[in-house]
Amino acid sequence: MSKVSQHPASFKDPAGFIFEAGQLVYRQVNNIYAKQYRTLMDSGLYTKLVAEKKLLAHSELTENLTGRNDWYSTLIPEQLSFISYPYEWCFNALKDAALLTLSVLKTSLQFGMVLKDATPYNIQFHQGQPIFIDTLSFDTYNPAEPWVAYRQFCETFLFPLYLEHYLKTDCIPLLGTYLTGIPVDVTAKLLPPKSKWSLGVRLHVLLQNNIKRSKPVTTSRQGFSKQKLENLLTHLESTIRALRPGYPINTTWSNYYEETILGKEYLQEKEKLLRKYCSALTYHTVVDCGANDGYFTKILAEKATQVIALDNDSRCINTLYEYSKQQPARNIHALVSDLSNPSPALGFANKERKSLLQRLAPDLVLALALVHHLVIGKNIPLDFLASFFSAMAPRLIIEFIPKEDEKIKQLLQSRTDIFTSYSQEHFEKVFTEHYTIQAKDIIPSSQRILYCMIRK
Repeated sequence: MSKVSQHPASFKDPAGFIFEAGQLVYRQVNNIYAKQYRTLMDSGLYTKLVAEKKLLAHSELTENLTGRNDWYSTLIPEQLSFISYPYEWCFNALKDAALLTLSVLKTSLQFGMVLKDATPYNIQFHQGQPIFIDTLSFDTYNPAEPWVAYRQFCETFLFPLYLEHYLKTDCIPLLGTYLTGIPVDVTAKLLPPKSKWSLGVRLHVLLQNNIKRSKPVTTSRQGFSKQKLENLLTHLESTIRALRPGYPINTTWSNYYEETILGKEYLQEKEKLLRKYCSALTYHTVVDCGANDGYFTKILAEKATQVIALDNDSRCINTLYEYSKQQPARNIHALVSDLSNPSPALGFANKERKSLLQRLAPDLVLALALVHHLVIGKNIPLDFLASFFSAMAPRLIIEFIPKEDEKIKQLLQSRTDIFTSYSQEHFEKVFTEHYTIQAKDIIPSSQRILYCMIRK
């Protein structure tokens, strides 16, 4: 057996933990959770949730791979190809994850179980759909007890959705700062006055905040019941379904391809070249950097096993996410990411959550109409970019846009041109230190150049 390595984020729950051995991810169930685990498996709850594609399936091993004395069982979950985190999701992705969590909980109640925690870290996106992955989150339901994970659900799901809905700006990235959820007092301060007219805000935000600020008192829990919990879940579900992303109708890049200065002919010619380059390459996983609305992501998805589309425009990613849900292949993973500041490693000892770059392992990177934004818009030198892309993948399709281009003239309108080394000659010089240029074509109807490169 290969060396066993416990996952650095899986240490908080005494019921068990995730570990890796060889190329596989396993989950250990500890003795302390044996009763609950057997209820999950024997009651029919696990079978129902898996059949409905709401819970990640697993198989059981009778072998104690870790050698620990508290071992009860070893599970091999269905393996996930990519892990993303909630602070990288668009509005509708977090909304779908919230609704899935409530659905799993409502089904669990039918089988005498409840979710003891309710965090988006229990959800991943698998084959284009959210799926619950934490087999050890299920506990025996006690009708006399309120839902212990209610506040956690609000702080990690409802509050960021509320903030984005009412403030009309990106708030989900706040989950990268508040890893355990946006606190109720912070949410109450950030929500605008008009939100106070909402019954949901008064119930789930203001009431919780008032309780938190008041002195603790001894209360009886005898008044709680299963019916009250079901009513609470129904209200949460209807509240979340009514929320809408706060994106403006058109953001900076949401209509980039529709209204590009160079027109549809340029777009069509670039597509022809991309298809020609891709036909000569072998790849399975692709990262589309600066994917915008996914025009080229969709082309890559025709051949790739998985395409991870990255863009810092939340509205674009939200649109692409909705598109990906409707496709039979469901092989597009759309994430909100600023490539000049990708998600860092976070959590205890900076090891609980890997950085975005640590999680990406593509065969091919696509970087179209992107370089000038990073170099001129973000002051990132060309040689830095060459090293950045080279470390990410062995194959690269990249577009260079010369200074004569109207888009670059727009970028330079409000700033001093300090980019004296920004030229095709310098671009090729620094990139060929890492890559061999396999193909190079001027895109018709433009001065832009498309390159296909292979890492040396």
